[in-house]
Amino acid sequence: MLTLKQIRENKAFTIERLAVKGFDATQAVERIETLDDKRKAIQCQLDACLAQQNAIAKEVGMLFKQGKKEEAEAAKAQTATLKEESKTLEDQLRSVEDELTQIIVTLPNFPCMEVPHGLTAADNVVVRMGGKNPDLKEDALPHWELARKYDIIDFELGVKLTGAGFPVYKGQGAALQRALITFFLDCNIAAGYTEMMPPLMVNEASGFGTGQLPDKEGQMYHANLDNFYLIPTAEVPVTNIYRDVLLNESDFPVKMTAYTPCFRREAGSYGKDVRGLNRLHQFDKVEIVQLSLPENSYKALDGMIAHVESIVQKLELPYRILRLCGGDMSFTSAITYDFEVYSAAQKRWLEVSSVSNFESFQANRLKLRYRDANKKTQLAHTLNGSSLALPRIVAALLENNQTPEGIRMPEALIPYTRFDCIK
Repeated sequence: MLTLKQIRENKAFTIERLAVKGFDATQAVERIETLDDKRKAIQCQLDACLAQQNAIAKEVGMLFKQGKKEEAEAAKAQTATLKEESKTLEDQLRSVEDELTQIIVTLPNFPCMEVPHGLTAADNVVVRMGGKNPDLKEDALPHWELARKYDIIDFELGVKLTGAGFPVYKGQGAALQRALITFFLDCNIAAGYTEMMPPLMVNEASGFGTGQLPDKEGQMYHANLDNFYLIPTAEVPVTNIYRDVLLNESDFPVKMTAYTPCFRREAGSYGKDVRGLNRLHQFDKVEIVQLSLPENSYKALDGMIAHVESIVQKLELPYRILRLCGGDMSFTSAITYDFEVYSAAQKRWLEVSSVSNFESFQANRLKLRYRDANKKTQLAHTLNGSSLALPRIVAALLENNQTPEGIRMPEALIPYTRFDCIK
């Protein structure tokens, strides 16, 4: 979340930057200023009251030593009154601080200055493109038809077992999933990321730490009895490993990767754009997370983008990288780059990765700090990216590589699938 200092030191900047995300912060910022002034005034009163109590306590001791019992008892009575006053002030302070925090947590992160203005995906900027679109025949099949033809993904069986958005992978389809997961993890580990295997459910504090709560609680599956949430991405448990942790400068960068299933309710999703693997309630994803010193986080971001790009290139898929406009960015992000691969049979681009720098926004919620060279405590920066999400990668691989003989596997995957063609 934003810090009080960030908001108060430049109110105009706060309102202007959040407007880039389509968020009108004017009333919230004014209320924050009013509450902070009130907080400071109450704190001054409380400090004065406590100081007076301390002074009287010393005076009481002196009076008793001097044998002035009546004066000492009168002073003690005054202390009791002051204690009641300080308790009232403490309650008022707590109430103001709670309201102040509740408003601050509703404010999204500042988009950095490189973020384009715009409100929808149509305003995103293409940074670069790569790969070559396949030349498919007019009767090329979409992946859901290919899945049925080769009996590798059963969408109807998933509906029977659970519901729509929970496919069952079979035979070579299951092997392809497993191969992609291992391939992605191996690529990440070779790039210096430490593999983690986190829980698939998190508590409320973890959801708050990375910004899913209270922003996206309606999109998360909730286990009511224990108040746990099924993770929407490995970013949540992996980043929270460092919640309430104080690091040293020498500990950076921290680089982690994890494979997990991901769970998203995707409420309101329907139509042709969500058919097949295009939008699921449960899907597999390999994630990369970095913790960085503030001065190095944008260099780390560039490195993460280059790393994800190298994996997409190895899969021989046509792709493009987009810099998201303010209105299309997440609540927590300072800047986001999306990777999309081209689906030749559907004739559309499919998002397969988002790589983001959150700067200190998540770290402030997580209380993730480090000691700098001067032994001062500072907030770290956090970053994460999909490396990669499987469903749309699988969709593009199936569609783009279909031939009369079967579905060809990219060369880099063959050591993992142990077959070169789905037949």
